[in-house]
Amino acid sequence: MTQTLVIADRIVTGIGPDGEPEVLDTAAILVEGDTICAIGPAAELRRDHPDARQIGGSGFVAIPGLVNAHHHVGLTPFQMGARDQPLELWFPERLGMRDIDARLDTLFSAFEMIASGVTTVQHLHSRAPGDTDAVLARADTIIGAYKELGMRASYSFALRDQNRMIYADDQDFVASLPEPLRKPAAEYLSGFGLPLSEQVAVFHALRERWSDDAHVAIQIAPSNLHWLSDAAIESAARMAEDTGAPMHMHLLETPYQKEYARRRTGGSALSFMDRFGLVGPGLTIGHGVWMDEDDINLLAERGACLCHNCSSNLRLKSGTLDLNRLIARGIPVALGMDEAGINDDRDMLQEMRLALTLHRPSGHDAPCPTAAEIFRMATETGARTTPHGARIGRLSPGGLADIVLVDWKTVTYPYQDSALPIVDVLLRRAKPDAVHKVIIGGEVVYEGGRFTRIVCDAVLEEIAESLAGPLSPQDTAMRQLAGELLEPVRGFYKGWV
Repeated sequence: MTQTLVIADRIVTGIGPDGEPEVLDTAAILVEGDTICAIGPAAELRRDHPDARQIGGSGFVAIPGLVNAHHHVGLTPFQMGARDQPLELWFPERLGMRDIDARLDTLFSAFEMIASGVTTVQHLHSRAPGDTDAVLARADTIIGAYKELGMRASYSFALRDQNRMIYADDQDFVASLPEPLRKPAAEYLSGFGLPLSEQVAVFHALRERWSDDAHVAIQIAPSNLHWLSDAAIESAARMAEDTGAPMHMHLLETPYQKEYARRRTGGSALSFMDRFGLVGPGLTIGHGVWMDEDDINLLAERGACLCHNCSSNLRLKSGTLDLNRLIARGIPVALGMDEAGINDDRDMLQEMRLALTLHRPSGHDAPCPTAAEIFRMATETGARTTPHGARIGRLSPGGLADIVLVDWKTVTYPYQDSALPIVDVLLRRAKPDAVHKVIIGGEVVYEGGRFTRIVCDAVLEEIAESLAGPLSPQDTAMRQLAGELLEPVRGFYKGWV
């Protein structure tokens, strides 16, 4: 088996139990196949493995591959014509987005993620029209696009069986509309009517289909309380019990979702999920902005995780997560970029920087996250929320060789005081132009600004050509419907909060 030595001036293997970065100086990582076999002094590993291929060297810092723990689509909704709206109004706004080939769409955001050091993505597929065959085909296309690039993916087809436009029954919503809007709205909603039993079958079919692929994992994603009947929640619980697959669930993203839970359950959305046995180490809550103290206590007691989507919460006016309270309670927190980051892209380095900066309350002694805590969110804890688990997110023998080599001169030029901690400097100053090599499963998939498996510019040109023409009649009709539904949807929530 081919051996590779990844050599760097400094290797950040992860964050230790004391919350401090674990850093090795003038060290190397021995990789065999897709696995890390040893980490130690570069001189010793060079001596013991003289025939190993050597990459990296002086001037580089090696870190674990980053994990985007919450992702949905390729070209951003804003690129495709949907303005930023509060979440509940964003649903009708998104009807006006243009359609694009799923492979091209997936590759677009994967390019951006890898270029910023992301090696694993949690892809939550929340909108898939058609019958079972169509949904499976689209899933395979998306997963196949990640495999084309060599990227590691955790894929979920999100369960959803009710309330597809507002937090109320589809038929009631259609009936409430002016007569001219009822037929087009009903036709649109009917396209997402895959029966619950077939949605569950999609999960099992994908899990079986990709079970032998180390780059692909399938997990469970019940969409959100308002999108799920009790039967759907019970189905998710059985899926988890039968397979042991972890679960990622949007919950309490907005104040309207908190109010919906009160109206439906008389209490909290999280405590309601706990009645079904869902709240535990296998569950990750996406967003969780509107959790109360009891919710936080429950999350901590059950050992569940939360994925913080910092940019998304800001862009969609969802609120600001009390990240410092979660950290203080020892709740594992991952980091995701959701639909897009603050710059309408997928720059994980910037997402870390935003999370580090946003949660700094006023006052000399007010607690705030450290750079090491944010780095752990984007690596080890993000890994924990995927089926890949402890095999990624850290650099250690036996783990998968997902490694990012950072050109430290690019990070620090023209000057950076060397006394400051390396992870602090990384989070404050690193940008994608400093990402020199991205290694996934022992393979260099990105080097010097170029992808090794695929020509990025050719894909971008194909995207540009596919969208260069005028709107299709279907796109035009959907854009008109989006505009006409916005005010009825807004009116539904009037007085809720």
